[in-house]
Amino acid sequence: MDKYKIAKRIEDFAPTETQEDWDCSGWAVDVEGYDEINKIMLCLTVTDDIIKQAKEQNCDLIISHHPMFWINCHSELVSESYVPQINIYCAHTNMDKAQGGTTDTIIEKLGLNNYKISVEHDFLRIIDYKTTVAEFNKLIKPISPNARIINNKRVEQLKRIAFCAGSGSEFIKDAKEFGADCLVTGDLKFHTALDSSIVVYDIGHFESEILILPVFAKIIGNDVKIVYADEYSPFVLI
Repeated sequence: MDKYKIAKRIEDFAPTETQEDWDCSGWAVDVEGYDEINKIMLCLTVTDDIIKQAKEQNCDLIISHHPMFWINCHSELVSESYVPQINIYCAHTNMDKAQGGTTDTIIEKLGLNNYKISVEHDFLRIIDYKTTVAEFNKLIKPISPNARIINNKRVEQLKRIAFCAGSGSEFIKDAKEFGADCLVTGDLKFHTALDSSIVVYDIGHFESEILILPVFAKIIGNDVKIVYADEYSPFVLI
């Protein structure tokens, strides 16, 4: 399958023009003359190990959620000495914003996709959902066994819950202003947690976004073979 047709399917779902100005979604490595794709590796983050896996499995294209920030993707000329000779395509903040994107997959994975989204703001999705903190803990645990909860006000009841995949602690204030008494996100820092007046679940950056890979597979379809990279969160329990 032609690689540009694959990219178009992703961009029809998550248009690149919706990405943030600082983002680098799109073609990170577009190898000239290698347009026909027979096998794709899906991953969250491109690393040396992921590239090695892709080459060992004879993949023609890597599709990742995280962009390759260390490469100037907006330059027309990228030295071959700085990039691997394999096609690499990324869909990051445009995939975060898309309907059915990264944040929506968390809601779906928790079994809450039947609840109407009451607020959409930047990367936030907010639903009205009445539950207890104790019951919500049970929903969170299966998708993130190492999840942490911040509950400075000792809240027991939840009525409105905000979601933001990846690193979304900057939206705590926004979530509260929209009436949310809880935010589910990742990458929470100590002082941010200490200052939070609403309940916050830090489910981990990796855990909150790895769920998007099957969505990529569904978008691409069955016209090409798809494999998943063997990757894990860099954080482990001791």
